[in-house]
Amino acid sequence: MSGKIKVLIIDDSALVRKILRTICEKDPGIEVVDTAQDPVFAVEKIKKFLPDVLTLDIEMPRMDGLTFLEKLMMQNPVPAVMISSLTARNAEITLRALELGAFDYVEKPKNIQELETLAETIIEKIKAAGHSSARSRLISIINRSRSTQEKKETPALITRQISTTDRIIALGSSTGGTVAIAEILKLLPVNIPGMVIVQHMPGTFTRSFAGRLNSICSLHVKEASDGDQIRDGFVYIAPGGLQCSIYSSGAKYFIKIQDGPPVNRHKPSVAVLFNSVANYAGKNAVGVMLTGMGDDGARAMRQMKDAGSFNIVQDEESSVVWGMPGSAVKYEAHNIISPLGSIAGEIIKAVSK
Repeated sequence: MSGKIKVLIIDDSALVRKILRTICEKDPGIEVVDTAQDPVFAVEKIKKFLPDVLTLDIEMPRMDGLTFLEKLMMQNPVPAVMISSLTARNAEITLRALELGAFDYVEKPKNIQELETLAETIIEKIKAAGHSSARSRLISIINRSRSTQEKKETPALITRQISTTDRIIALGSSTGGTVAIAEILKLLPVNIPGMVIVQHMPGTFTRSFAGRLNSICSLHVKEASDGDQIRDGFVYIAPGGLQCSIYSSGAKYFIKIQDGPPVNRHKPSVAVLFNSVANYAGKNAVGVMLTGMGDDGARAMRQMKDAGSFNIVQDEESSVVWGMPGSAVKYEAHNIISPLGSIAGEIIKAVSK
């Protein structure tokens, strides 16, 4: 079994545990060491089997997944992939789980039998979570998050004067992005040019995500709507399940929200946003690529650079997964590569030129 990713499945449904075990065992690179019906049973099994990755439901008896995750990350951090029904309530809980250190999440379908159709996604996320560097990065990110939460003073950058004429910031992210975005927005001043963000997440999440961000930073954060004018000091989160792009009318930029097929398997797709920014904003844009699996938006970010934008890519060490940013670097789409803690400052410098 050497070299395989050891997985512990935690879910109160025997059927879900069975389906997840079947999915995992079909991959030769994964070993299911055991299953547990709730976190109380899981604690002892974690000590016994030392799993590399957990799959974890949110709503379980005796101890809910959120409470368990918080205790786990304080004592013995293990990358966890949340697999749960994404109701509006669970969306809030899952966002909190990501803040606590959960690696990623998978939406559990209403018909549990359809969980098998998500096998490719589940395997992909388990393998990413089980990567040799995932645990060390997880610990680093958790520690950084705690440190950031302890510093509640207003950022010194808030008073800096910025030239915001005809500027726009476009940001793309996926796995690990919810925490990374929050860290950046907390450090940006209220007169920053308007920012449009594509974070890979379902429609039940994006409004809750925008609300959480709006409550922790000085900027106005909202879920983007079709026809929104992009204004200074505002952050627009692309709604899940739809595609988000920008267009210009005169000297102003606006948001276009429409249905359409997934691009690079995603809806919203970073590529759709970045392509539109390349076409309509060019040298007036700043592009940012944060942590995430895959390569969504990497080629489009190169198109942005070719059109004159200034692009910032998160470095490997501070990324949960260096897929999307790594691909952007591969395509030489970046102007600079920056650790997460410095990206807000780099954005400010870029829009001040």
